Amino acid sequence: MSSLYWHTTGTGDRDLVLLHGWGLNAEVWQNMIPRLSPHFRLHLVDLPGFGRSQGFGPLTLAEMAQQLLPQLPDRAVLLGWSLGGLVASQLALTQPQRVAALITVASSPCFTARDEWPGIKPETLQNFQQQLSTDFQRTVERFLALQTMGTKNARQDARQLKEVVLSQPMPTVEVLEGGLEILRQDDLRAALDDLPLPFLRIYGYLDGLVPRRIAEELDARWSDSSSVVMEKAAHAPFISHPDEFTQLIMEFTAAT
Repeated sequence: MSSLYWHTTGTGDRDLVLLHGWGLNAEVWQNMIPRLSPHFRLHLVDLPGFGRSQGFGPLTLAEMAQQLLPQLPDRAVLLGWSLGGLVASQLALTQPQRVAALITVASSPCFTARDEWPGIKPETLQNFQQQLSTDFQRTVERFLALQTMGTKNARQDARQLKEVVLSQPMPTVEVLEGGLEILRQDDLRAALDDLPLPFLRIYGYLDGLVPRRIAEELDARWSDSSSVVMEKAAHAPFISHPDEFTQLIMEFTAAT
């Protein structure tokens, strides 16, 4: 039987739903809870098949969003990191009337490089998929190390991410492969062209997975949205620069 982990905490009067990235779980937001909980009702979610949300097989992006919709509070701000940014975007597209604003962090509407679009090389994601079945733990660790590479405290940040993974039940290889398939195949660029919501995109200048050039590409394409590139951050800016990250969230939500 499948069971979705959804934990609510905080004393604020606005709802902020936090969606984590591939391979991880809601514990990744631990350093954000004391910073954000005085201002929001925080909804900490383990995506289906990840962490404590057990009993799910591999899902498509649309199926993942459908699993979250029944618990989504009305007029919530959605904040999605990496793969979670795609899930948050899909939720906003599916039921925009229930969403107050969208924030994506180190995310892309299309993670894979194609044509002139910057992104992860398809063969890189294919290699991860192949390696998962042969050396599950090492593949996940390599992916986590990629997320902090180049930052001042890269080793410490990578260790923190690894602790988050190991603190909760591990996803199955099939669920991890399903998540990589979403990153490899899904493209929400056209769907998000007409998103009728306030939309903030946060990037890390040093991000090795989501190139900073994407910020400029989408600034031109989505002129109604806004973007911030955090200069010394990589793929996990809320871990490497939590106070600066919190300030961005507070400023954006105050204006929406």
